[in-house]
Amino acid sequence: MLTQVRPAMSSPRRPAWLAVFPDHRLFAVVLALAAGLRVVTMLGYRPARLYWYDSFTYLDTAVHLAPSGAFHPAGYSLLLRALWPFHSMELVAAVQHLMGLSIGVMIYGLLRRRSLPAWAAVIATVPALLDASFLQLEHAVLSDTLFMFLVVAGLTTLMWSPRLSARAATGAGLMFAAAAVTRTIALPLIGLVLIVLAVRRAGLRRLVAVALAGTLPVVAYAAWYAAHHGRFALNEADGVALWARTMTFADCSIIKPPPREAVLCPNGTVVDAASEYVWAPGASLNRLPGGRFANNALARSFAVKAILAQPFDYLRDVARDTSIAFSWTPVAHPKRVTPAFGWANGSWGLPGQPLIDKVRREYGGSGIRGMSSVRPYSDFLIAYQYLAYLRGPLLGAILLVGAAGAVLRRHGAALPWTIAMGLLVGPVAVLDFDHRYVLPVIPPACLAAALALHALLTRADRSGNGGPLTSLAD
Repeated sequence: MLTQVRPAMSSPRRPAWLAVFPDHRLFAVVLALAAGLRVVTMLGYRPARLYWYDSFTYLDTAVHLAPSGAFHPAGYSLLLRALWPFHSMELVAAVQHLMGLSIGVMIYGLLRRRSLPAWAAVIATVPALLDASFLQLEHAVLSDTLFMFLVVAGLTTLMWSPRLSARAATGAGLMFAAAAVTRTIALPLIGLVLIVLAVRRAGLRRLVAVALAGTLPVVAYAAWYAAHHGRFALNEADGVALWARTMTFADCSIIKPPPREAVLCPNGTVVDAASEYVWAPGASLNRLPGGRFANNALARSFAVKAILAQPFDYLRDVARDTSIAFSWTPVAHPKRVTPAFGWANGSWGLPGQPLIDKVRREYGGSGIRGMSSVRPYSDFLIAYQYLAYLRGPLLGAILLVGAAGAVLRRHGAALPWTIAMGLLVGPVAVLDFDHRYVLPVIPPACLAAALALHALLTRADRSGNGGPLTSLAD
């Protein structure tokens, strides 16, 4: 007698999005918390923080779409141009807060794709998502948040697949090119990416794709700049910045500059940070006819001679100022700035400047105004900023873990760690240390440390359990 065997009852199939949600539940909680903090920031400080004169230069460039002749390239101004019809600094801040959240999402997604457990991937996103310094920077009309977003997007594109495709290489190159015309410190990053890919033997086709995509938009921007200012460049301040860097050590008895450049030697003016020489009225550069930017090429020539004549003095000062990033208590550098803990109660009006009046008329109308705090949201943020801040020694530890992974070539840590170090040392090498400039270091540094630590622990675990020692090299 045949007995019919009934199939075992199976549980109803869950929708795909529900099936994956438990794996990402912890990140969903952290992301929701990060989004809530950004809402509180927008409620607590209205409309957004505007800096003289940086913010207004960006806004003015957005209206006239002509490259600025001073420090700032126009990449960020293109974003402001897209938001111009809304005449709202609140909207600018909201878009930048969304970019901040996107940075965390990219880090998490990349680490999960690289097989890290959810808890480890979430920890790597915590500084970028929850650190109060990121909230403050995203809430300011400055290029930094867009710059960080583009760098992390470029890294994510390069590292997303185990085998880099030419299409991904092209996309990443375009991201780094966009970062370079947003902040010029990204220019060396393109070279660093090419070096790491060459060491990893990524292939000639991919190297060419990154090189072309990373340089052609920059060349096009320099040509646009030349059409307006008569010089093929990204700005008119690279020589001024490097000259200011050399003023902390330059000794003209050693440099022996030609008479035309000797007027740029230190003249007894003393300030408390290299960057202050750019603005010090008594500094030698600022006493020349035409002002600082008109003498940019002369300043560059002097600075290069100073560095070549005193390379160890130059490296000593760069190392000294870079080390400020690793202090437990943030150091005011220069002393006139408020390091790290910038939230306070009050109202901050705008100075009476012709450029501000012009921007008010042309870009924002009533949207361009001083920032004011709103209680109780601001009270919460003032207390929060002292708790949620990545201290310098912790950043140092993160970089050391990433360095171990880079040296041992573990799990792709070399690329983000190299980018992080370039972002840390680069601004100091060409001008000076600034706490703002440290924040872009943190996302790639956390990415590198997470990849390195996971690979090293996985290797140790396999070794301890008698398993094969498989290679996790780049």
